[in-house]
Amino acid sequence: MPQIPFYLHDLGRPELDAVAEVLAGPILTTGETVSRFEREFADYLGRKHALGVTSCTGALHISLLALGIGPGDEVITTPMTFIATATAIIEAGADPVFVDVEPDTGNLDATRIEAAITGRTRAILPVHLYGQMCDMRAIRAIADRHGLFVVEDCAHCVEGERDGVRPGQLSDTACFSFYATKNLTCGEGGAVATDRDDLIERLRLLRHHGMTKTAADRQREGYQHWDMVSLGWKYNMDNIQAALLLPQLNRLNDKLNRRQALAALYDDLLRGIPGVRLPATRSDTVHARHLFPIWVDADMRDEVVARLHEAGIGVVVNYRAIHLLSYFAHRYGFRPGDYPIAEGIGGETLSLPFYPTMPEEFVRAVAEAVRRIVPEKAHAPLAHHVGSCTTV
Repeated sequence: MPQIPFYLHDLGRPELDAVAEVLAGPILTTGETVSRFEREFADYLGRKHALGVTSCTGALHISLLALGIGPGDEVITTPMTFIATATAIIEAGADPVFVDVEPDTGNLDATRIEAAITGRTRAILPVHLYGQMCDMRAIRAIADRHGLFVVEDCAHCVEGERDGVRPGQLSDTACFSFYATKNLTCGEGGAVATDRDDLIERLRLLRHHGMTKTAADRQREGYQHWDMVSLGWKYNMDNIQAALLLPQLNRLNDKLNRRQALAALYDDLLRGIPGVRLPATRSDTVHARHLFPIWVDADMRDEVVARLHEAGIGVVVNYRAIHLLSYFAHRYGFRPGDYPIAEGIGGETLSLPFYPTMPEEFVRAVAEAVRRIVPEKAHAPLAHHVGSCTTV
C-alpha cells in the first residue's frame, strides 16, 4: 500500500451500528432501510423521487429503458468519462454518439451538441466530470428545442450546483454512483433520481425483474401471488448497502467543506509549477470535488505516474478518452483525431490522492513530489489548451 494512498474511506461506528440493526431484522435485501435511504436522499437532492440500485451503470441503463430508448436510437454523450456511461447506452440497445469536451474543464461542450443531432437522436447524457456540473441550462434548452430527453451521469457529483441548478433539476433522471471511492459510498451501489411521477414506477419495475412484489412485500403482507409485467433486471439495492449510506448523508456537507479546503491547498501549492495545469472551475458553481486531477504534458504523463508511485504516492488516471479503447474503436471505427480535445486531456490527466480525512501534510508532500518530478521534463502547454486551465 502506498505511504500516501489515493483514497481512504471514513466509514466507522455509525455505519457498523446501522448494519447491525439490519442484521438483527428479517430482511437483508430491498426493504424499509432502502426506502428510508431513498426518501432521505431525495430530500437531500431536492428531488421528488429517488430509487436505490446496485450501480450508476444500472441507473443509467434503466433510465434509458424507462424513457423508451432502444435499438435504432442515438444518445449524445462525452468520450471523457468512465466506460459505463457509454456501455449503458449500448446495453439499452442504442448507440452512443460522442461530442468533444471543453478544453479547460473536460466537461461535455454544450456548444457542440446540436451539430451531432440526427433524426435518430433521442437523448443527451452529460457527465459532471470530477464533480463539476456541465452547463445544464444550455443542455436543457437544446433538448427542449429538439424534443430530446436528458439523463445526467452524476457519478462524481452528489453535492454539486451550477447557476442555481442541482443534479436532477433540469433532467428526466439523474444517476449516481456509491462506488468504493465516491463521496457517498457503500462499496458498490447507486441511485436514480427524478421529478417525474410517470417514470418512478417504471423504474421501480425495471430494477427488480419487472416483478410486482418484492421479498419485503411478501414478508410484510403475507404471501401473495406476484406477476412479471415487463422485462426487468436485477438492480435492486439491499438493506445492508442502504444502512451504510444513511449515516453518511448527515456528514455530506461537512465532508464537502473539508474537500474544498484540501482542494484550495492543492491549488495554492501546485499553481505555477511548470508543466502542470489545473482544470478550471466555473463561476457560480459548487464543485463536488470528487477527484483532484492535474494535467501534465502527454509525453511525460505516464512517467510522472510511475515516479509518483515509486515515491509511495497513489495516483490513477481518470480517464483516457474512451472512444479509442479497443471495444469502441473496433465496434464503431473510431480513430485518433476524432475528438482531439478529449484525446489530449486523456493523455495528460492524472488524479492525485484526495479524500476528506487526508492530512494537510499529505497534500504538501504530494505537491512537493509533483514539483520535484514534473519540471524535469516539462514542456510548453499543448495547443489544444486554449487560455488558462487554472481556477477562474
